[in-house]
This record gives sequence, C-alpha cells and structure tokens, in this order.
Amino acid sequence: MRVVLATHNANKVREFQGILGRMLPELEIVAYDGPEPVEDGTSFDENALIKARAAAAHTGLPALADDSGICVDVLGGAPGIFSARWAGHGRGAQANLELLLDQLADIAPEHRAARFACHIALVVPETGFEQVVSGSWPGSIATAARGAEGHGYDPIFVPEGLEVTAAQLTAEQKNAVSHRARAFDAAVPMLRMSLITD
Repeated sequence: MRVVLATHNANKVREFQGILGRMLPELEIVAYDGPEPVEDGTSFDENALIKARAAAAHTGLPALADDSGICVDVLGGAPGIFSARWAGHGRGAQANLELLLDQLADIAPEHRAARFACHIALVVPETGFEQVVSGSWPGSIATAARGAEGHGYDPIFVPEGLEVTAAQLTAEQKNAVSHRARAFDAAVPMLRMSLITD
C-alpha cells in the first residue's frame, strides 16, 4: 500500500520511513512533489490536516502529514506551530535555533522545560477518512548546541532522563523514542483500520 507523505523535507521522509518501516512494513512511503499549501491553521492538528488534504487531492493517494514543533514552557508553548519559521520566513533552522537559545539565555536550568510535539494526520480520499493523532517527547532546552545528528532543534533539546541532546543520539535511538515515534504508536491502529485489508 502506497502512502504519500506531505512534505518536501527529505530528512523527514527518511525519518518517517525508518519509523514506519519497523511498525508497518506493508506500507510504502512515497515523497510528495506537489505544491505546498498555505499552513494557516492555528493548531498542529489543523496544519497537519491542511497538508494531508492537499497531498491526497494532488496525488489521489492516501496521505500522511505531520505538523510538529518544539514547545517551551516558559514561552507559553512557543515556538509551537511557528517552530519552522521562528526567526522569520526563509531564515532557516540554524537561525531558529540561535534565536531560541538567545531568548532563553538568562533562564535557569530548572525553568527550561520543553517538549517536542508531533501531530500526524491521515486523509484517505477514496473513503473520506480523516483523523489526527499525536505524540509528545518531554525534555528541556540545553544552554548550547551539541551533536551533529538529526535536524531542526535537535542540537539543543535534551530528552527527559538523558544528558545528551537529540542530535547526539543515533537515528535508530531517536526513531525509537521521539515525538514522531510516539505519534506513530498512536497512528498504527488508525493506519491498520483505514488502509490495510487482509
């Protein structure tokens, strides 16, 4: 069963394939090459559905999309849905990371709690099925970037119970415990019910 992943981010495609491959090997994730919709939702759920609906409409295939980001407690949950453009449109991941570090520069370690959130939407055009599930990865924000693996805010996110950042984990380690892995744990029953027939 082919499912299109509504992203142009090659890192995300690899990450999804790595997670999904061990959970549902009968599904094949294919890259999306269509136009990017305007993500004008006000929540992770809304933005995930916007992307999944656009990919399903463009390809005719069942579509998965995620909207994810980092949510910092002392910032009231920000950057949240604005994580990918926190430093401004087109500024890039490094600028986003540096701005967040700067904003938290004077914040004590005990007040640097954060979590990665991932909301995954599935849209099946053939049946009209739509659903969103979510996963959360608690931790805190480091005082400086460490590690070369991963992407986005991984170099400054220290997962709960660890002393290394997400960027210091191997892809296999991260894929086993990340917010996307946790969202996929919730998504497996949804995917089986809506896509996989015996």
